[in-house]
Amino acid sequence: MIAQDEDPKKKQSPEEVIPENVVIDSIVPVRDPINPLSPAKAAFYSAILPGLGQAYNKKYWKIPIVYGAIGTGIYFYVTNNKEYNRYRDAYKSRLAGFTNDEFYLDIQGNQLSTPRVTTEGLERGQKFYRKNKEISLLITFGLYALNIIDANVDAHLLQYNVDENLSLAPHYKINEFDRSGDVGLTLNFKF
Repeated sequence: MIAQDEDPKKKQSPEEVIPENVVIDSIVPVRDPINPLSPAKAAFYSAILPGLGQAYNKKYWKIPIVYGAIGTGIYFYVTNNKEYNRYRDAYKSRLAGFTNDEFYLDIQGNQLSTPRVTTEGLERGQKFYRKNKEISLLITFGLYALNIIDANVDAHLLQYNVDENLSLAPHYKINEFDRSGDVGLTLNFKF
C-alpha cells in the first residue's frame, strides 16, 4: 500500500532542495577589480597632455601644480632666450664694426660715446644667459617627466588595499603582574 500523506519535499534529494532564505555569516565588501593597465594609461595621458593623467586618477588638485611648474620652467627659458639673443645681436653688431646697438644708447635713446656694456661684457652675458637657458630647458623637461611619473605612481597607489581589515593601531595594556602599563603596536589582519 502507498502512503498518501507523504510530503513531496521528502521525496527530493538534498541537492534538489533550495533553501528559502540564505543567511550570510559576515558581509565582506567586494572591492573593484584591479585594472593592471591603469598606471600605463595614466602615464600615457600625462605624456600626451600634462595634467591629463592626474585628471584620469581623479586628483584634480594636482593639475594647477603641474601647469604652474611646467609654465615656470617655460617662462624662465623664454626670458633667458630673449636676453641671450639681445647680447648675441649686440655682440655681432660690435664685431661688424657698428656702434648703434642698444648698449650704446642711454635711457632717452641718445647715442653714448662709450657703451654701457663692453664687448667682453657682451661675451660674458651670452655665456650666462645661454647656460641659464639650457638649465631652464633641462628643468622643464624634468618637470614634464615628473608629471608622467606622478600619474603612473598615483595610479599604482590607487589600487592598494587600505581598508579597515588591514590596520596598525597603538594599544595600552595593564600588566597584571606588577600593575604597570605597557604600550605597544598591534598589526591586525582580518580575513
